[in-house]
Amino acid sequence: MSGTAIGAIGFVAMLALLVVRIPIGVSMTLVGMIGYAVLTGGVTPLLNYLKHEMFFRFSSFDLSVIPLFVLMGQFAAQAGMSQALFRAAGAFLGHFRGGIAMAAIGGCAGFGAIAGSSLATAATMGQVALPELRRYNYSGALATGTLAAGGTLGILIPPSVILIIYAVLVEGSIAQLFQAAFIPGVLAALGYIAAIAIVVRFNPAAGPAGPRASTAERLAALVDIWPVVVVFLLVMGGIYGGYFTPNEGASIGAVGTFLIAVTRGRMRLAGFVEALISTGTTTALIFLILFGAGVFNAFLGFSQLPMRSAQAIQESGLAPMALLLMLVAAYILLGFVMDSLSMILLTVPIFWPLLAGMDFGMPVDDVRLWFGVISLIVVEVGLITPPVGLNVFIINSMARNVPMLETFRGVVPFLISDGLRVGLIILAPVLTLWLPHAMR
Repeated sequence: MSGTAIGAIGFVAMLALLVVRIPIGVSMTLVGMIGYAVLTGGVTPLLNYLKHEMFFRFSSFDLSVIPLFVLMGQFAAQAGMSQALFRAAGAFLGHFRGGIAMAAIGGCAGFGAIAGSSLATAATMGQVALPELRRYNYSGALATGTLAAGGTLGILIPPSVILIIYAVLVEGSIAQLFQAAFIPGVLAALGYIAAIAIVVRFNPAAGPAGPRASTAERLAALVDIWPVVVVFLLVMGGIYGGYFTPNEGASIGAVGTFLIAVTRGRMRLAGFVEALISTGTTTALIFLILFGAGVFNAFLGFSQLPMRSAQAIQESGLAPMALLLMLVAAYILLGFVMDSLSMILLTVPIFWPLLAGMDFGMPVDDVRLWFGVISLIVVEVGLITPPVGLNVFIINSMARNVPMLETFRGVVPFLISDGLRVGLIILAPVLTLWLPHAMR
C-alpha cells in the first residue's frame, strides 16, 4: 500500500474518532503515532521523533503569548470588566428596540478585545447580560442567539488565541495578523447589531426598548470603562505600532488587568488562584492539541498526501478563487463536527501550501494575512452551527427555560451576517490588508 493511501486512511480514521467523541488532541496523537510508526518502519523512529517534537514544539518563545493572553482574560473577568462594558453599551443603546441585545454585542466586542477567547467571552457575557435580557422580556431566541453569536467576537477581535496559533503554523507575523483582523472584527460587531435591528423591526416584541439613560449615567458608565480602554490601547496600540512584541504586550496586559482587579477590590486570593488554575487548564488543553497536530501532520508529511494533493490541484488548472471557495466550504462542513482550534490545527498545514502555490494577484505574505482572517471567520461560524455549536451549548445551559432548537433558530440572522461578511472580505481583500500596509 502506498504512503498516500495510508495517509488518506489515517485522515479518515481520525475523523471517525472525532465522530465518536474522542478528544481531538487524543485522536490526532493516536492516529499520528500509529501512522508515523507504519511509514517509518517501527517504534524506534517514532520514539526518536517524539523526543525531539515535544522539546521543539513547546520551547517556542512565540507560544508563551498564549498563556499570557489567557491569563489577561481571566484577570479581566475577575475585575468585572464585562459588567462595566455591558453597562456602558446599554447606557447608549438600551433605549432602542433591541438595544439591550445590541449592548450585549458591544460588551462582547469589548471583552473579546481583552479575553481573546470565544468560549470565555460567551460564558462571561452570558452571566452578565442574560438576566437583563430576561428582565426586559426579550424573546429566548433573540437573547440566547445574540450571546452565542456575540461570543464569536472573542476569537476575531485581536488579541485572538486562534490567530496566534495560525501565525505559528504559517510562520507569519502575529502583529500583522492582529492588524489584518481588526477591521473585519469591527465589521462583525456592526453586522451583528444590524442583524438585531432587522429582527426587531419585523418582530418588535422580540426586543423591547429599555429606559433612556441620563447624561450623568452615560458619563458614569464611560468613566467606569476607562481601564478597559487604557489596557486595550496600551496592549494593541503598542503591538500595532511596533513598540513591543506580542509577548511583551500580553505580559503588560496581564499585569495591567491584575492591577485593575486589585484596585477595584475584586481580586481575592481565591480569585487569583482560580485565575491561575483556569489559565493552566486552558493552556494545557491547547498545548495537547498542538502536540497532537504536530504528530499527525508529521505522519501526513511522510505519507506525502498534502504534497500530492497540492500537485494534483496545481495540475488540474483549478482557478485560485475556486480553490479558496472549496476550502471555505470544507471549513463549514468540518464546523459541524469540530471546534475552531481543532479545525485550524488540522487544516492549515494542509490548506496553506495549496494556497501559497496559487496566483491570487498579490504577494504571498498578503495571501497569508487574507486567508488567515477568512479562515478565522469561517471557523468561528462553527461555534454557532449544529450539532457542535459550543457557544450555543454554553449559552443555552445558562438559559434552561429556552429550548435548544430555539437558540439555534436565534443564531440564524447572525449566520446570514457572517456569510455576507465572508463574501465581502473575499471580494475585497483590501478590508484585511489596508491596516497592515498602513502600519508598515
